[in-house]
Amino acid sequence: MDPNFVQGLHNLLVQTTSNDTAHVKAATAQLNQDYYKNPTCIPALASILASSPEQAVRQLAAVELRKRVAQNSGNLWTLLPQDEREQIKSKLPELILAEPNNLVRHSAARVIAAIATIEIPLGTWGQLLPFLHQTCISLKSRIAKSSFFKLFGQLLADPESIDVRITTVRALGVIAQYIDSDDKLDLKAFQALLPAMIQVIGQTVETGNEHGARQLFDVLETLLILEVPILGKHIPELAQFLLTCGGNRSFDSELRVLALNALNWTVQYKKSKIQSHNLAPGILEGLMPTATEDEPEDLDDDAPSRSALRIIDGLATNLPPTQVFPALRTLIAQYFSSPDPKNRRGAMLALGVWPIIEAGLQDSDASVRKATCVAVSCLCEWLEDECAAKHAVLIPGIMNLMNDAETQRSACTALDALLEILHDVIDQYLPLIMERLGGLLENAPLPVKAVVTGAIGSAAHASKSRFLPYFQPTMAHLQHFLVLTGEGEEIELRGITMDAIGTFAEAVGKDVFRPFFPDMMKQAFQGIEMGSARLRECSFLFFGVMARVFGEEFAPYLPNVVPALLASCKQPEHGDEASPVSIADAASAFASGSSPSNAITIADESEVGNTSVELEDVDLEKIMDVNSAIAVEKEIAADTIGTVFAACQAHFFPYVEQSALALVELLNHYYEGIRKSATDSLLEIVRTFYDLSNPQEWTPGTAVTVPLSPSVKELVDHTVNPLLEMYETEDNKSVASALCVGLAETISKIGPAFVDGHLETICNIAIQILEQKAFCQQDPDQAEEEEAPEDQAEYDSVLISSAGDLVSALANALGPDFTPAFTKFFPLIAKYYKKNRSLSDRSSAIGCLAEIISGMKGAVTPSTQPLLELFYSALSDPDAEVQSNAAFAVGQLVENTEQDLSPQYLHLLGALRPLFNVTPDAPAAKLNAKDNAAGAVGRLIVRNTAAVPLDQVLPIFVDALPLKNDYLENRPVFRAIFHLFRTNGAALYPFLDRLLQVFGHVLDPSKPDQVGDDIRRELIQLITALNAEDPAKVQASGLSVFLPGA
Repeated sequence: MDPNFVQGLHNLLVQTTSNDTAHVKAATAQLNQDYYKNPTCIPALASILASSPEQAVRQLAAVELRKRVAQNSGNLWTLLPQDEREQIKSKLPELILAEPNNLVRHSAARVIAAIATIEIPLGTWGQLLPFLHQTCISLKSRIAKSSFFKLFGQLLADPESIDVRITTVRALGVIAQYIDSDDKLDLKAFQALLPAMIQVIGQTVETGNEHGARQLFDVLETLLILEVPILGKHIPELAQFLLTCGGNRSFDSELRVLALNALNWTVQYKKSKIQSHNLAPGILEGLMPTATEDEPEDLDDDAPSRSALRIIDGLATNLPPTQVFPALRTLIAQYFSSPDPKNRRGAMLALGVWPIIEAGLQDSDASVRKATCVAVSCLCEWLEDECAAKHAVLIPGIMNLMNDAETQRSACTALDALLEILHDVIDQYLPLIMERLGGLLENAPLPVKAVVTGAIGSAAHASKSRFLPYFQPTMAHLQHFLVLTGEGEEIELRGITMDAIGTFAEAVGKDVFRPFFPDMMKQAFQGIEMGSARLRECSFLFFGVMARVFGEEFAPYLPNVVPALLASCKQPEHGDEASPVSIADAASAFASGSSPSNAITIADESEVGNTSVELEDVDLEKIMDVNSAIAVEKEIAADTIGTVFAACQAHFFPYVEQSALALVELLNHYYEGIRKSATDSLLEIVRTFYDLSNPQEWTPGTAVTVPLSPSVKELVDHTVNPLLEMYETEDNKSVASALCVGLAETISKIGPAFVDGHLETICNIAIQILEQKAFCQQDPDQAEEEEAPEDQAEYDSVLISSAGDLVSALANALGPDFTPAFTKFFPLIAKYYKKNRSLSDRSSAIGCLAEIISGMKGAVTPSTQPLLELFYSALSDPDAEVQSNAAFAVGQLVENTEQDLSPQYLHLLGALRPLFNVTPDAPAAKLNAKDNAAGAVGRLIVRNTAAVPLDQVLPIFVDALPLKNDYLENRPVFRAIFHLFRTNGAALYPFLDRLLQVFGHVLDPSKPDQVGDDIRRELIQLITALNAEDPAKVQASGLSVFLPGA
């Protein structure tokens, strides 16, 4: 470095401290012209900061040094040779420790913060954080008394510039990423700064500084997703701050949305703190006024009201119902009784309850009626049975709203959702629905036509073969939608039409649809070539449906279909090729301190030397939309691969290897939907490949007595390891759940050979999830010794249930050899049956234990007593779903244990008796419980007939037949009937007329199979025997047609 340059710079800095205004102006002009545009000024200022004897000059050098480092997004700093940068970075921390003056020391600390914001994300200043840590804990150091973080605290309160405060928050966002959970002092020091950091975020919102606010909300979101409990203690304060910002109508709408989105992240990532502090009622109360605000017409536009509703949905999804719905119900009742239609609309959008729904469909204000339709759509997803039961109110009300242009689109969307769940009930409405929807296809605008087309698809799905009269006319209506090519609404309508026609094919069957099959495949291939991710997605969905409908007839299309699916799986996701930045670069711009060009808010000095693309110059929304569309397309493509193989069977063999390799690659994808689809398809491929290998029947046990064929073994080896590796870092519960379910299905099919070499790892997956210690269940704000809360969200319960499925499959595959593992699993599963656990937890715990007993057979004997006690409790559970599983479990235990349970028979029969008191129109869960109770009684009869008081039991048992819901329980029921006819026919004679009616019902060829081949064969033998004794009775019952030779 030229000493003359340094001296000249020093002299000019001295001159700027003069009281002579003319001298100051002249010096400033020369500094800007001759020094500050030259990168050499940075090491020169650093030298002056370290060596000048004058405190005022050192102070000024520090201020100017910070500015030069941050100049033009750090460009001037990055132009310096690496060795000079390294020298400055090594000297500055030492300088701070040696500097006697507080003001200079604080200004020098700002220089370090500015450099750190550029260097730390690049991984080029690894020495800084150890220095900070050592400095903070060293009692010998003068600075330890105030701590380095205290300097940041002063910068957060900097009175001179909001930019300094924003930069400090961003720098802290970077530093937070390097704090470890074990660094208790650092954590405590950082947490002490959080109130001031939140205050700075508030200042950017209050002053309308959108650019600064976006940067700081990015920092906040970074802090929320860190695996270190930085925010834990401040969650109540943070939630209140975000709620206040989001609800303040005087703030800019976009800034309010930023605040509400951050609150949504808080609910998702800090739900344990939201739950433990019982914040949900207060958040809901604060959100409801925002939910009543006007919405933009465009469905893609964001607004505070939509953000508020997303948070309400997030609370309902992520928290236990007990914390959300009582408060929400009160608020909805309050708002719906308001004379202001906006309040009624907001209440409807937050959640519908039936009296309010019925009133909302007839409200005098169109916005309330539209909101009611939205509520109906949501309820159909959440409460299928309840909505289907309300069809007499919902369908006429919604059909009326379809006549009104203001509510037409919302009403069609609601009808679409309702049709998905109506099943047989649709029969009485189908003519009217199709007439009304057909008329809208002719006259409605394109967006409404798209919704109508989707609704017709749902009608076909619900009505199945009963859609046949409407199939040809509807196809004629829809054909011209398949030639639309315009972007936006036309492409969307074309895609929805493809989806709907696929549903038609499933409804009417392959024979009726076959004349349309070739042309529709041609349309699907054209959709792939049109450059639209949405149309490719729809084409792939269509391929999957056609493969399911036509089976091996689909095989001739494989040479064109499979390469398209694989190409989609392998395509890049950087969107527009002409974009000046990659998706990774664009995404990184959202993160605090994630790139030198966007880490710091820059002063207005002119650029020097190298240039960089600024975030403002990039259409990030367009790029991210493209990225998202391609990701969804890949998700569908990955899912379709497994579907097509399962349908086309051996015809798919040439594509198995390349498909498996492509799917394994997707297991590490950032998008959870793709990981889930890849997981499902990989395991589907394994199962199908195994089925096609002509396998022998396996026997349960840890020893593999029936080895896999070499090709199947190779495929299993290449897929299982990547799946198990994915689980180790899987942070999404739905993916972990899909893995458990997929593994369970595959283990049940392939048996011990599938888990050979992986048994301990797979068992540990289930153990971790049941202990709530899986990676996707980890909560950084929860202490290691702290128990996970028992009251949990439904989403968490689904994962627990999936782990139970995996345990059941392992028991089925290992049989008696599962005994050592059962000693570990039994208490883990049983703890989920407690009165304060959710219905899902209680039900799945009992169901899981029942399936385990079925797999272990007699090996369960040592655990008979504790299992029986648990099942007694479950039989008296208030929910029929749990009672149903308990009845099944009791039957399994009686059938399989080697312990004589005859002394318990009267007690068991007494516990089962209430489950038979069911009316024909009872909910499905109660009908299931009755069927499972009948199965349990059948098992008791077969195991020890003498212990059953037949005179009291048989009238109830026979009256419960035929089974209505759970046909699998026909096996124990008919085994009991066959057993009694063989051993004690006189006991059944009084019930013979009734039994013959039951036999006719279950053998009716026009009904779905209810008994299976073995039971059917033995039942026909019984009818033949009865016919020999009393042919008149058999003939009168209409069973003669089933006799041999008939």
